[in-house]
Amino acid sequence: MTENLKAFLDAKVAQYNRPEFIENDPVTIPHMFSQKQDIEIMGFWAATLAWGQRVTIIKKCKELIALMDGAPYDFIINHEEPDLKRLLKFKHRTFNDVDTLYFIAFFRQHYERFGSLEDAFLPPGPQKREHGLAVEHALNSFRSYFFSLPDFPHRTKKHVSSPSQKSTCKRLNMFLRWMVRKDDNGVDFGIWSRIKPADLICPLDLHVDRVSRKLNLINRKQTDWQTAVELTQRLREFDPNDPVKYDFALFGLGIEERWGVQF
Repeated sequence: MTENLKAFLDAKVAQYNRPEFIENDPVTIPHMFSQKQDIEIMGFWAATLAWGQRVTIIKKCKELIALMDGAPYDFIINHEEPDLKRLLKFKHRTFNDVDTLYFIAFFRQHYERFGSLEDAFLPPGPQKREHGLAVEHALNSFRSYFFSLPDFPHRTKKHVSSPSQKSTCKRLNMFLRWMVRKDDNGVDFGIWSRIKPADLICPLDLHVDRVSRKLNLINRKQTDWQTAVELTQRLREFDPNDPVKYDFALFGLGIEERWGVQF
């Protein structure tokens, strides 16, 4: 049965891990750019804003890009105080101008010290190499680093999750998938090398959770960080080096084929 399930999911990965997937998914936003820092910035922002209808998420991200003159990295590094006024009207659901301005402040201070956002996800000290623990440690450390600027707005903390909060960290895990996974299919970027595809945790949203339970890949009753870890451990049985590629299959089955939806 495991072999049959692997064959089925592999076929679904091949079906959905294709350039055609990009247009209607938030990953289309970082694909608008070729410079590494632009890809990182708008990839992170698109993942952060990824709740609600995908068409609305994409529209709001394009609005944000326009407010930064179509060049996010250049705007973040070189903007002057008056340039920020135009961003005061940006809002997506509970993400507002206060959050937007803090994101810009964080990106500016980070890129003044580092050439890549990957450095923000590399905790100081010895790295925990066990699968799952490496990313768990990285995400907990990242949240602390992200809110290390003086007088950060407490309201913004709800937009950056961590395993220590028992969150599934769906948006951050999706962002890491985009940056880290390497293949020739053209959806994920694979521009980071110090975090390994084998260490990634599967993004666990409503669709993936529903399909995974239907396929008996999840036994845990609640949906939290440990549930995402449990799912990823099961997916490693199918591909230990790239378990998160099955996100394409599970998400596609959920959102495109409506698996597990009660009519």
